[in-house]
Formats: sequence, C-alpha cells, structure tokens
Amino acid sequence: MMFNASLAIIALVLLVRNAYAASASDWQKRTVYQVMTDRFALPPSEDAQGKTCDASAQLPCGGTWSGIQNHLDYIQAMGFNAIWISPIVSQLQVPLPPPADGTAYHGYWPENIYALNDAFGSDSDLRSLINAVHSRGMYIMVDVVVNHMATYNTTSPSAAPTSPLAGISLNGYNPFNQDSDYHSFCPITDYGNQTMVEQCWLGSAAVPLADVNTEDQATVDLYYSWINTLISNYTFDGLRIDTVKHIRKSFWPGFANASSVFTLGEVLDGDAQYVGDYTNYLDAVFDYPGWGMILQAFQTTGGSMSMLAQSIQNTSTYFKNGGFSTGSFLENHDQPRFPSFTNDTGLIKNAIAYTFIGDGLPIVYEGQEQEYSGGAVPNNREAIWLSAYEQDKPLFKHITSLNMARQAAMNGSSSFLSTHMKVLSTSAHSIALAKYPMLASLTNIGQGSQGQVSVSVGSLGTGYSANSQLVEVLSCTEVNVDGSGNLAFTTQQGAPAVFLPSSMVNSKVCTNLVKNGSGAPGMFSASVYVISIAAASAIALSMFVGS
Repeated sequence: MMFNASLAIIALVLLVRNAYAASASDWQKRTVYQVMTDRFALPPSEDAQGKTCDASAQLPCGGTWSGIQNHLDYIQAMGFNAIWISPIVSQLQVPLPPPADGTAYHGYWPENIYALNDAFGSDSDLRSLINAVHSRGMYIMVDVVVNHMATYNTTSPSAAPTSPLAGISLNGYNPFNQDSDYHSFCPITDYGNQTMVEQCWLGSAAVPLADVNTEDQATVDLYYSWINTLISNYTFDGLRIDTVKHIRKSFWPGFANASSVFTLGEVLDGDAQYVGDYTNYLDAVFDYPGWGMILQAFQTTGGSMSMLAQSIQNTSTYFKNGGFSTGSFLENHDQPRFPSFTNDTGLIKNAIAYTFIGDGLPIVYEGQEQEYSGGAVPNNREAIWLSAYEQDKPLFKHITSLNMARQAAMNGSSSFLSTHMKVLSTSAHSIALAKYPMLASLTNIGQGSQGQVSVSVGSLGTGYSANSQLVEVLSCTEVNVDGSGNLAFTTQQGAPAVFLPSSMVNSKVCTNLVKNGSGAPGMFSASVYVISIAAASAIALSMFVGS
C-alpha cells in the first residue's frame, strides 16, 4: 500500500505541476548569487556598522531574511537574477559554550522540518523576501537537507557513540523522533563503500548527524509530501540539495518530481564519472570535478591547462547533458576561498571568468566580489556587512562585467544556451575557449609575469569570420579583425580576455568603448593576443607577454 501511495504522489505532481515552477531550461538563463543567510545582512532595524562577526567563533551573527530583502539592490547591481539561500527549517540548539563544531548558524542541522528557523525571521519575513525577489524578475533557490537530522550527544560528547543513538534524545524532533527512523549508528570509514556512504552517519562525536532511514517507504512518502508542500507553500523556484551522495540514487527522481522545480545536488567528489551519474537522477549537480581542475589551473602560474581541458571533455562524457547539467562555481561555504590560495589578481580574475563562460549555471558565493580570503570552514563564512557592501572593488566590477557579457551573449544569439563550449587550444599557460557568440582566452601567467605564451587553434567552427568587429568586454576595447582574419589585442596584468560581436554589446556591458591599442595608463605588464580568424572559421591565437 505504501508503494502505491508513493506512486500516486509522484503521478499527481507530474500531472499537475505548479504554475510557478521553473524548469532546468529556465534556470539556464540565470546566474546565481549564494547567500549564507546568517552572514549576509542584518535586519534593517540593526546598525551594521556596530555589529561585529567573528567567523571563527561559529556563533550566530544575526543575518536575516529581511536583511537579504533590504540588500537585493546590491545583488542585482552585479547582474545576478537568482539567489540561493540557506536552509530555512528549525535547527538543533546546542548548549553554550558550543562544542568544537560550533552552532547551527549555517542552517544545516535540522531538528524540525515543519517549523521555520526563527533566528532568520518569521513566516511573513520569508514570504516578503520571496515576493520581493519575484517582483524583480529574479528566482530564489532554497537549500534543503534530507540525509540527516542533527543531534547532540549529551552522554559522551568527546567520544563517538558506541551504540545506535547512544546519549541522544529525540524529544522535540519532528517528524523523525523514533530510533527506527534512522539507520543504526556507524561512522563512515570507507568512502569507496557506497552502502556505507549512504547508510552510515556524518557529523562528530558531539554533534552526530543521525542518518535518516530513507529505505523505509513511509519515510520516502513523507519526504515527497513535505517537499511538495514546502515548494507550493512558499513558491520557491529551485532546490539546492545537500549531501546527495549519502542517500540512495533511486530516492531522488521521486523527490525531484514531487518538488516540481529545478534541482541542483551537492555530490562532493572529484571523480567525473561518479558525480556525473547523479545527473540521471536530478536536473544538475555542482561541478566538483571541474572545480578541482580550476583550482589546479589557476592557483599558481604552474597549473595545467591541458588538465582543465580534459575536465571539460570528462564532463561531456559522463554528465547527462554535459556542462548544461552542472552548477559552475569557484567558491562556496564548504570550501576555502580562492584568494586563500593566491593573492594574484590576474589568477583570481581568470578563475572567476571561467565559471561564467562555460555551459554550467554560474554561481558566485557571497564575499567573492569583496575579495574575501577566508580559508577552510569556518573562516570562509565572513559577514558581508563588514564590507559595507562596497561596489567599487575590482572583483565587484569584474563579476558585473562577466554577468552582463553572459546576458548579452544570450540576448544576441538564440543558440548560446544550446551551444556547448569548445576548447580551441591549450598551451602551457593559456586556454582558448569558444561558445558562440562568446570567445575567451584565459591564462595563468599571473599579474606580474614576463615571457611568451603561444596557442595555435585548428579548424574549428567559432561563428566568427574575417572583418569581424568585436569588443573585449572586460576592458571594453573595440577590436577589428582585418580582411585576412588577423586580430591583435593587448590585456593588462595577466587578465582574461572575453570577446563578443560589437553588435551585441550594449551600454549595460560597456558604457564607454576604447580603441584597441590606446592602452591604459599606469600598467606595466601586458599580454598581447593575436587571433587569426580565417574564412573557414579557423582560429589561430598567440599571446606574447612583454614589459
């Protein structure tokens, strides 16, 4: 009977999809700004200038839904048309001073999935935020945790429990308040054992994350009903799903269908084949394999561009729709910020650019635009109000330019969202990429490097031809391709170069254009890109670095 009931739930939501539901193709047109609710913005009634936040303390800092709403202008100023917010449900409360794990300020320690996290605000606050987002033509994605409920080990917080749910009280948990609602306790000791990954527990001795028994059909039915109600009640446009690989794959299609919206799953692993298989069960997953290759390519001037190119091929091979079924990112709340690895602005700008020019859904984590450099958790969870939401930072402007360029490419070509990015060529320090009408060359030479880098690109269709008029959108420089298909362009400080046809570049992309070769004052190291665009749509590209 339970199996039939589950099928009935799925059939119902397939037949009657919510009118507001945003599909995977709808989300392709978006770029996402990730908001960590507790750390983004204080409620309007509080003075942000007098509110400190020590990320290392792992305590709540006071960010709220009303605070997010009050700073939507800031997010839109960068060109984002979607936000992703932290989980919204009621959280485990640990005694103070907290254990080494800290507190549930982040939202990933659920205790009652039917109640809201009142630290973030009220029901009306959440609805007001969602309505404000939608009134701006933006989407809102909510984070959900299905794998576990957070518990506090009162008996032996300094040592792992020795029996299922030892020292743990389930009083107040909703709905999973019985031992039978969870898998028997076991730590994950072998990530090569998929059964262990799916049925053993995450967390620590002090805060074990009790693994919900999602093999039980009653639990499955409950979760499918819950997510359908959550989405329909609050009109969210998408789901970010935590710890996806820790639940059996066959659970996810029904959950996704019950939600009726776009689903983006976290599968934390660097193996493209392993991660890519989850795109057969959800709309998309975070491109963790690609992220690893971005790090190795741009962390230092010795990174491998050929390995980055290979990761693009791996994505095409192992992901259901290639890069289209990925979320592309450089930073998030779980990983060290990229500037914690390098302070080279040239490398940072190239790494950020990569996440905007490919096929995946571009996602930027709050604070990237402010050049935050926190390392591993919890230091990568700085409060944004400490920056005073400054809009004159170089990376704020860089991200804005990339956002506007991507939007212009979508508006200028109906095929942009269906055209897979091509690797045109690689060299020791550069990679040339094409996704018509966008052409890009990225480098890891670094902002102060000297030397010579050359790239030869074969006969690959790019959509460009001789006598094309282009604009390098990050410097807003006009570039004229001559009758032989040759183009020369100079960039500063090892910066990336991103080109669009001049006919597609409006005032949102570039307010003022400069002629190629006019240069910029005060710059002392440049890269010269020489691009040959033959009539047969072949491209040859060389980059020379001089002083």
